[in-house]
Amino acid sequence: MPNPLISVVLPVHDRQQQLTDCLDSLLAQSLPDLEVILVVDRSPESPERIAAAYELRDPRVRMLRLNAAVGIGRSRNAGAAHATGEYLLFLDSDHLLDPGALTAMAARLAATGPVDVLLFGHSREHGGKVWPGGSAQLLAGIGAEVFGPLDHPHVLGAQPLIWDRLLRRSTAPQFPDGQYEEVPVVHRAMLAAERIAILDRDCVRIRRRHTVHPAGSPGSSHFDLFEQYRSSFELLDARSGSAPFRPYLFTRMVRHLLFVLELAGCVPRAERPQFFHRAAEYYRTFLPEGYRRPDGREGIKFSLLASGAYPAFEVAKLGQIARTAVGRR
Repeated sequence: MPNPLISVVLPVHDRQQQLTDCLDSLLAQSLPDLEVILVVDRSPESPERIAAAYELRDPRVRMLRLNAAVGIGRSRNAGAAHATGEYLLFLDSDHLLDPGALTAMAARLAATGPVDVLLFGHSREHGGKVWPGGSAQLLAGIGAEVFGPLDHPHVLGAQPLIWDRLLRRSTAPQFPDGQYEEVPVVHRAMLAAERIAILDRDCVRIRRRHTVHPAGSPGSSHFDLFEQYRSSFELLDARSGSAPFRPYLFTRMVRHLLFVLELAGCVPRAERPQFFHRAAEYYRTFLPEGYRRPDGREGIKFSLLASGAYPAFEVAKLGQIARTAVGRR
């Protein structure tokens, strides 16, 4: 049999009991040219019985058992190593594939010819409401032509999500350990790509309110985000002609650090000052020459971070919370 077009790699972690919905959306896809690799590790959140049941149910599904609790990154590496498809799609258990999504991807690939990365849209669902993904506006103006990174360097400013794109399996990077492991993988794939294409439709829906990492490797923490971005900047610095990308990567890094810092229940209260000052250090270290901060409230946050003014940052945040509460009355 010929190799499938798309291999879906899905680490079987099911904190929120959403895995069966994800798998049902996968198996409802009409694309026959597909394989689904379910990676089961020894984590208590990794239900082997569910994976085994779906393997019996559909010949497109294969289960891969690992001997230890290794986290999402290593599970993805293991699944990719056993995949046979031309392209890889990495999903988590809280994702749903929209009906016809894989068929739309296959049709787009047929139109473009081989590409290194195929980007597509996503949406977010929480509390019965659906919001568009954060990169829709950024990608909307690119058009239907296949392009290279230097043609549209602003794509490096998109959220570094591994599940809103297909990667060519033969060139897909390895995931590092730790949380937020997709950050350098996405940037490496985008910078190394020679041919990138856009599929102008939403294909994946994520069913959580915020982008919270599902499960890092043992011993990981939210502070891993710093080293993941350091890896991305080291990759950028090693690339000739990298100047056009730097302000976009820098803006994305600062937005990501501030998002994690401000997300309730993410960074423990006692560690918030340390996280803020580490973020301020990264701001100064990777600041591009001639950089212009965003306007408005976001620009104020950037300015406070640049100055290392943690007390003022906390006061500004409390003021924003108060104004939001008044507005909801």
